[in-house]
Amino acid sequence: MKLLLQIDTNLLANSNKVLDSSQVWLDKIKNMALDYAPKVLGAILVYLIGQWIIGRIASLSRKMMSLRGFDISLQKFLVSVIKVMLTVMMFLAIVGMLGVNITSFAALLAGAGLAIGAALNGSLGNLAGGVMLMIFKPFKVNDMIEAQGIIGIVTEIGIFNTTVLSPENKTIILPNGALSTGVITNYNTHGNLRVDLTIAIALDVDIEKARQVAIMAMKQHDKVLETPAPEVSVLNVGNGMTTLAIRPYTTQADYWSVYFGVQEKVKKAFDQNEIAGPIPTRVIINKAN
Repeated sequence: MKLLLQIDTNLLANSNKVLDSSQVWLDKIKNMALDYAPKVLGAILVYLIGQWIIGRIASLSRKMMSLRGFDISLQKFLVSVIKVMLTVMMFLAIVGMLGVNITSFAALLAGAGLAIGAALNGSLGNLAGGVMLMIFKPFKVNDMIEAQGIIGIVTEIGIFNTTVLSPENKTIILPNGALSTGVITNYNTHGNLRVDLTIAIALDVDIEKARQVAIMAMKQHDKVLETPAPEVSVLNVGNGMTTLAIRPYTTQADYWSVYFGVQEKVKKAFDQNEIAGPIPTRVIINKAN
């Protein structure tokens, strides 16, 4: 009987200890809830309001860039950058509200930024170049340009690279970093292109006759523009020939058709009108005498 009473006493004591321990934990949880509930509710409220503000800012930024005529690709990229930056700022604010020291987070983000910047040094240069090209628009898709020693038609302007189709039908990828800082020649700015050709004739040929024949031959090409009118000028006289500058005007789409076609038509017209080509001459001096 005494054994049973002792067991009951021990059980009661253990039960009291468990109850006391549970009460302590419940009190701690209650205190933590009372301490952190306002912070958690405030953090949730800041998140909801922050998301709404970020959405509004992104929408307004997109409208402003659209009104200024920014490229669609550039609009999407800049809006994404704005949203990411604002989201990071909101995250740091929420973490600070919860009582966490944000100094370590800021240091971590700064270190990550430096590491990413060092690893993507060339890519970031191309990225910056792409942004500059899309903002200032020295050329657009379907323009014929000359840059970095390449001539061709722009088929795509990306954030990092610009794609050009060469006259040989080759696809050439130009990095935007070098492209944005180099010399760019845009052949489409004024709506028409002057095709620069040279044809040589013999020194004794009447220049005015050759000019009229060349102009008539250029006008027979259906892709040569009437305005501005085609031109023929004397470029050089010497070395047994008169070099004529043949200058027809055309559109960008018909540039190469005129470039090759006009040379053929002018040559045939010269032959029909008995306008002789240059006769190479060479002076030999005998120094022995």
